Amino acid sequence: MTEHRPRGLHGQTVEALASRILSNEWGEGTVLDLPALREELDISLTALREALKVLAAKGMIDARQKRGTFVQPREKWNMLDADVMRWQTAAADDPGLLDELTEVRAVVEPAAARIAAERASDEDIESLREALSDMAAAEGPEASVQADLAFHRRLMTATHNNFLMRMERIIAIGLAERDKVVHGASAAEDPVPSHRKVLDAIIAQDPAAAEQAMLALVTKSRDDLAKAQRTTRS
Repeated sequence: MTEHRPRGLHGQTVEALASRILSNEWGEGTVLDLPALREELDISLTALREALKVLAAKGMIDARQKRGTFVQPREKWNMLDADVMRWQTAAADDPGLLDELTEVRAVVEPAAARIAAERASDEDIESLREALSDMAAAEGPEASVQADLAFHRRLMTATHNNFLMRMERIIAIGLAERDKVVHGASAAEDPVPSHRKVLDAIIAQDPAAAEQAMLALVTKSRDDLAKAQRTTRS
């Protein structure tokens, strides 16, 4: 996954504030001293409040009369927000977060493959073929990750289900972070054969076979992640 760099003072301020929450420098219930924070960051109070509005919209902070602006408990956060997910995966040392993302993949992707086998258009299939071809030709971990992400994103598109298509952000983040850990621990196995089985089942319009092929792929992905995490810790 390409590194995200916030644009402009507003984006940098939002990221700086979010990082303090994610690092637990500001724990749940911490009340923010806005005048002191404005001075520290050397920005206007208006600019600070605009950045705080972004975090409030994501459920990370709230403001109440007589209490002020404070950090919300994690269960209040909008966990499906793309920024919140990215910040968490970038900041978290807890492997449990990746495990949870893998669990979501195991629930969503086999079902998505089943639906894609029923609904994929000729354009969808050609797009998946291109992603598989890029995967086979990829040289180096970064190119492999990008081709892998493209395949899974295009699979979600092939469901033609607007809700499933929005789930691609979760799939993409979970997959990218998993690939980062696996590639960092050891040489990854060739991903092409397992992905080709999924595509072949979609082309054959065999929903059950597509579901099983994707379930096998995600299960292998989970096992590879667990092995890489053990290697990293040892």
